[in-house]
Amino acid sequence: MKNKILGSALMIAGTTIGAGMLAMPLTSAGMGFSATLALLIGLWALLAYTGLLFMEVYQTAPRQDVGVASLAEQYLGIGGRLSATISLLVLLYALLAAYISGGGSLLSGILPEMGDAKTTEQIGILIFTIILGSFVVMGIKGVDGLTRVLFIGKIIAFAAVLILMLPKAKLENLTAVPLDNLLIISAIPIFFTSFGFHVIMASINTYLNADIRKIRIAIYIGTAIPLIAYVLWQLATHGVLSQGEFVQILKSDPTLNGLIKATSILTGSSVLGEMMRLFSILALITSFLGVALGIFECMDDLRKRVNMKENRALLTLVTFVPPLLFALFWQEAFIAALGYAGLLFAYYGIILPVLLAWRARVAHPNLPYRVIGGNVALILAFIAGVIIIIIPFLDLPKVVG
Repeated sequence: MKNKILGSALMIAGTTIGAGMLAMPLTSAGMGFSATLALLIGLWALLAYTGLLFMEVYQTAPRQDVGVASLAEQYLGIGGRLSATISLLVLLYALLAAYISGGGSLLSGILPEMGDAKTTEQIGILIFTIILGSFVVMGIKGVDGLTRVLFIGKIIAFAAVLILMLPKAKLENLTAVPLDNLLIISAIPIFFTSFGFHVIMASINTYLNADIRKIRIAIYIGTAIPLIAYVLWQLATHGVLSQGEFVQILKSDPTLNGLIKATSILTGSSVLGEMMRLFSILALITSFLGVALGIFECMDDLRKRVNMKENRALLTLVTFVPPLLFALFWQEAFIAALGYAGLLFAYYGIILPVLLAWRARVAHPNLPYRVIGGNVALILAFIAGVIIIIIPFLDLPKVVG
């Protein structure tokens, strides 16, 4: 396997596995392990499929370095470009502001006091953004190199957590049935964003020189890693905690800290909490890198569309200044935008690639590579995307997320 394929797979996995992964069992608390497993596998298959659809459409691109918005304009007109660009930027700016805020807050905890607590946190936010943002400005090679190093740390921390927890798992906990079957439906919009690697597909396409075989391997490996990690983490938490204990956590402290405290007590390990926090920090950084790269590439694609000369300084400013300002001064704004993250990603990660593939197949009936399933699979994926968009508006039992 060539080095770039592995690097691309790790970037896909790194973007996908965010800091919120460890809190996923709180969302699935009332579902039981079996239902959670089925939901994860189903959503993985759906989103790996739509990721491959982007690659199918990229075969028809005039150049290998075009962004998804350019493909949207090619097949859906200027309205397609606008919808793709707006949905992507709102989603990614909100996510990046959240990662900047979280990373800066963590960094401020180890900085010496500089004025009051708020000033120290703002300085932490600036340092965090400047240091990690520099790797994004270097381009995908810089992100690839740092992601590989961080991923090793994530594997070590996650392996340590599993070693501490899995021996304590009980079969009777894993065979629990859902407290309410509607909880499974409620969890779908939250869980499906956990496979959101599509924002870096333009970068991956360029990095692997639009080689469909290599990109397919990268997608298979890059999405299989988070699926395996999610399943193992759900296995560990659902095995250690009974549904009754999960309910108690949700009542007393429905946060990652509450989950860490409960599992640390049940396993009798003080190391467990530190390993989980280390994993969260590393996951936050790799997600920051992937999301920032997605914005950078989106802006570069827009620059080409309006025939501007290449200007990396300007691209750097439009990538980092808006989310930085939100993280520093208007946190309420990006928190509100995050509330619509699922809806935005349902459009960008499911509806858009299905529409593009449908139009591309009509215009180019003899493409060298087609994703399996034919038009029936396209219709089913489209229906699934519409359902995911509708679910938050239904009167269903609430889950944490």
